[in-house]
Amino acid sequence: MKVICDRAALVNAVNIVGGVVTSRTPTPVLRCLKLTAADGMLVLSATDLEMGLRLAVAQVEVEQEGEAAILADKLSQIARACEDPTLTIETDPDSIAAVHIRGAGSHFKVFGYDPSEFPPVRDFEGATVDCEVPAGVLQTLITRTLFAAAVEHSRYAINGVLFERSGKRLRMVATDGRRLAMAKGECKSGEGESTCIIPSKALKLLGKLLDDPDTPVQLSIEENQILMAVGDPGSPGNVAVLSSNLVEGAFPPFEDVVPKEQDKKVSFDAATLSSAVRRAALLTNEESKGVRLSFANDKLTLTSRAPEMGEATVEIDLDDYQGDPLEIGFNPGFIIDALNVVTSRKVIIELKAPNKPGVLRTGNDFTYVIMPVNLQ
Repeated sequence: MKVICDRAALVNAVNIVGGVVTSRTPTPVLRCLKLTAADGMLVLSATDLEMGLRLAVAQVEVEQEGEAAILADKLSQIARACEDPTLTIETDPDSIAAVHIRGAGSHFKVFGYDPSEFPPVRDFEGATVDCEVPAGVLQTLITRTLFAAAVEHSRYAINGVLFERSGKRLRMVATDGRRLAMAKGECKSGEGESTCIIPSKALKLLGKLLDDPDTPVQLSIEENQILMAVGDPGSPGNVAVLSSNLVEGAFPPFEDVVPKEQDKKVSFDAATLSSAVRRAALLTNEESKGVRLSFANDKLTLTSRAPEMGEATVEIDLDDYQGDPLEIGFNPGFIIDALNVVTSRKVIIELKAPNKPGVLRTGNDFTYVIMPVNLQ
C-alpha cells in the first residue's frame, strides 16, 4: 500500500475514527486503525467489538492499493506533529506490520499489526434502509436528548437513548432517573414503525460526523444492531458508516412521567433565564446544590445558600405568570443543560407543586422534565 494524503483531512479522519478505539483491551490489534487503500479512496476503520466505524477519505492519491493496521495514537500524534500539506503512508515490503510515514523533512517507521488480524467492520452494503434523515435534524435530536442519558446506571436500558419512528415522525428520549429529555423531528422517508435504544457512545460519535446539515443519513435497524450511513453510500465522496450493538432491555414507561395537568405556567427569554440560574448557582456546592425558585405574580426570585460560602439572590420580572405563588427547588445544572440545547428564544416552564416535577418546553418539538430537590 502507498498513498499520499492531505494531512489536514487525515488528521480530521483519525480524530473521528479514533473515538472508537479503546486503550484498555486484551486484544492489541483493537488499539489500531485499519487503513485500506482502494478505488482511489483511503478508508479508515476502527472497532471495539461493540461499535465499528468506517470513514472514507477522498483527499488522497492512491499509488498502490493495499492495507495496514497502525496504532491509532501514534498515527494521530505523527499526523498532528507534522506541518507538511501532505503525508505519504507506505507499507514496508519486508514486514507486513511495519508502515513508513513520510513528510517533507521527516520519516517515521511505525510497527503496527498484520491487517488480516483486524476484526471485520461492517459497511452499509446489503443493509435494509429503515429511514433516511437529514443530518441537521438528527443532530438536533441527539443534542437535545443525549445530555440527559444516564452514565453507567444499574438500569442498563437508560444508558442509551430511545429512538422511535412512526412513519416519517421521529422521537428520541433520554433519562437518568432525575430528568427526562424528549425531542421530536421528521425524517425524509420511512414506513411502518421502528424502536431501539442506541448507546450513548455511538450517538456521541455520530454527532461528530454530522457537520453538513443537508447530508442524508440512512439508518438500518436490525435485531441487535444499528447501521448508520452518513452521506450517500452509492457516491464516491466522503462516506462514513457507523455500526453499533443496541442497548438491551426495556426503556422505562416515560410517557407516564411527563406531567399532564400543570396549573402554573410562565414563559421566559431563554438567555435571561440561563443568566439568572447561572448567577444563583455560584453559591451552591455539593452539599447544597439546589436553587430555590420563588414564583409570584410579577417576579421570580432565585435564591441559594451554601454553608461557609454565603447566599445569593437573583430576581427576574415576570410578564405572564399564571397560577398561585409557588416555591420549588431545582438542581441549577439540570436547568442550564436544557437551556444550552434549545434554539428558540422563548421557553415555557410549567409547574404543579413543590414536590412535583417541572416541565420546560419549546414549542412541540422539545419537552424536558426535571424532578425537584428538597431544600430543607
